[in-house]
Amino acid sequence: MNDREWIERFIETNQQQFVEANDDIWGYAELAFHETRSAERLEGMLKDWGFQVETGVAGIPTCFTGTYSQGDGKPVMGILGEYDALAGLSQKAGTAVKEETEPGGAGHGCGHCALGTGALAAAVAVKEYLMETGKSGTVIYFGCPAEEGAGSKQFMARAGVFDGVDFVYTWHPATVNQVEAVHSNAIMGANFRFSGISSHAGSTPYLGRSALDACELMSVGCNYLREHVIPEARIHYAYIDTGGTAPNVVQDHACVRYEVRAPYVYQVKELFERVKEVARGAAIMTGTTMECELAMAFTEYLPNNALAAVADGCMKEIGAPKWTDEDYRLAKSFLDTYNEETKAGIRRTAAALYGADRVEEILNAPLDSEIHSFDPDKIRLQAGSTDVGDVGYAVPTLNLQVATACVGNVGHTWQMTAQSCSPLAHKGLLTAAKVLALCCVRTMEQPDVIRRAKEEVAVRNGGKYECPLPDSVKPPLDTY
Repeated sequence: MNDREWIERFIETNQQQFVEANDDIWGYAELAFHETRSAERLEGMLKDWGFQVETGVAGIPTCFTGTYSQGDGKPVMGILGEYDALAGLSQKAGTAVKEETEPGGAGHGCGHCALGTGALAAAVAVKEYLMETGKSGTVIYFGCPAEEGAGSKQFMARAGVFDGVDFVYTWHPATVNQVEAVHSNAIMGANFRFSGISSHAGSTPYLGRSALDACELMSVGCNYLREHVIPEARIHYAYIDTGGTAPNVVQDHACVRYEVRAPYVYQVKELFERVKEVARGAAIMTGTTMECELAMAFTEYLPNNALAAVADGCMKEIGAPKWTDEDYRLAKSFLDTYNEETKAGIRRTAAALYGADRVEEILNAPLDSEIHSFDPDKIRLQAGSTDVGDVGYAVPTLNLQVATACVGNVGHTWQMTAQSCSPLAHKGLLTAAKVLALCCVRTMEQPDVIRRAKEEVAVRNGGKYECPLPDSVKPPLDTY
């Protein structure tokens, strides 16, 4: 039995416990930095499989590692897992009708329940493979909370958690099966807190200094700023505190959160300083004071081409999830929930990926049943951001995508929540586990690949990882 056959058999033999863990974590639906039950569920599984578990990593209670080492412990392989949910996306499992399980509750609208359990299954498979073959190596499962919040991986990298790791693989639930060929944006976010003076807005407004006015003027300034930044940049905002609900009281406190994105972290830092200058101007205009509370920043993600070549071959060997007619019918029921505008966009995307002549075929059976080849010359910029980028600047890292939802599915929606606890996610996470495990096993046997992967990182980071957040910024466990 070769390595692929051994890994496939192991995952299939033990699949039930991994599927059950996905469904349990889906049910917990815990938000960023508060994934207590989810982390404990995964930690317990690792302990049961003989891993040494360390909790509270990088000063984050729900961050942990599970390590197994054999022989001289080389090479050191890492697999990333996530398990946080999103606010407001509660939804009944596997049902293509919008129906909350808990009014206003959270839901796994990005599929991190599957991400975490699929990655854990892969780590366990690698550990058992080492034991079966007697080969030397270390496999570490990195339990990474709060990807949907302020992130954790940049704090982990800054704390040296990835030091000494030779390479890292991870995956993300998706609508396609491929090595992810994207360059994600870097991002930086902060809370801008304005303080003023309260007063009666009717009789003595001249004695007041409105913090809410400062927030609004900051928004005006940033709207004008948008014309004068690079076209790839993004400036987002949300009011966190409007200073109260009484219009006849001048608001003496208010807070607005800003996040800025750009293709590279140096561009984000430059843009963020310009946003801070706008905030200072708003404070001057209103006679208030301003405090900038920097809370999050991710470095851009780029695929490691040396690892991508290995993973591309592994994905093709494992193949896509094996869908049934019932799976296709379920996927079609979710696809049919989207409005005509969204469906038109889905048709265009399907035409670009599969060919115009196959659009009707694909949309009638909307689950990806192919492996799409990785081409390093076709890496495209994606507007989103992920803290996986910081891992990639510290150690060779690669992200894979495996289908767990219908073709064209829109992430961060109730549809994604529903599909994340269905046979679609179950088959996707088990396929991802097989691919990740095979990637680790194949890479550990190729020192040349590991060397070239590390050379890529050294070119990218200049020889040393630099966290985009200063040491003074701690994980914002309750403030972001």
